[in-house]
Amino acid sequence: MASNNQDDNERIALWVVSLVIAILLLSITSFVLIKQRHRAAAPAAAPVAAMADAELYDAPLSGELLATVQFGFAEATVPVEAAPDLARAMEALMAAPARKIVIAGFHDASGDAVKNADLAKQRAIATRSVLTAAGVDAARILLRKPESTLADGTAEEARRVEIRLLD
Repeated sequence: MASNNQDDNERIALWVVSLVIAILLLSITSFVLIKQRHRAAAPAAAPVAAMADAELYDAPLSGELLATVQFGFAEATVPVEAAPDLARAMEALMAAPARKIVIAGFHDASGDAVKNADLAKQRAIATRSVLTAAGVDAARILLRKPESTLADGTAEEARRVEIRLLD
């Protein structure tokens, strides 16, 4: 009899723990979704203003490729996974104090070309913001106007920003 009561108590405890875990997962998921909606609804005027104070680079894209940052679909937030690439770019800048980098945003040719170019520009500005927040002098960072990729690459490859060390 005592064994049956213990088994029942263990089952009840297991159900309670499972319910608590389910509630936590639901709460976290709701929080993330609300935060993403709030971020998507926020005005995007601030990054566009940041482009005006950056020196634009209009020469053909050249120089050593330091990093490629991949972005999510329709997102301009620098992903956490890009940290090692950005650190590598910062190390290269510290090793060459007289050189500058150029950040170029890319987009594919599908969809609205104006929206795609604006998103590529926002991605470049976001990347620049991360680097300047980490201590890179903004005067050493040039931005290049957004470029459309050729049709031979994938859409994921098109959602990128390249950081190149200029000669």
